[in-house]
Amino acid sequence: MKLPAKSPNLNAYAERFVLSIKSECLNRMIFLSVAQLRHAIKEYVAHYHLERNHQGVGNRLLKSGTAANCDGDIHCHKRLGGMLKYYSRQKAA
Repeated sequence: MKLPAKSPNLNAYAERFVLSIKSECLNRMIFLSVAQLRHAIKEYVAHYHLERNHQGVGNRLLKSGTAANCDGDIHCHKRLGGMLKYYSRQKAA
């Protein structure tokens, strides 16, 4: 759907994503090339869809492949040099 000119707040989903990527990623980094910017955006989008909890869906992941595991050690997964972090449990042996 084409939006009218000068109406930036008509697409709330896109506006929320832009606010999230700017505050959680782009405003915290200095990019020296377009390749670095593209890499950061690619990593953030993967983090956003696979690892980040979302309040709009009951604080769950958008794409959850497995059920929540309550046993096992907690491990930290890092992206972009530790700027984006995701904690998960390993399956108990």
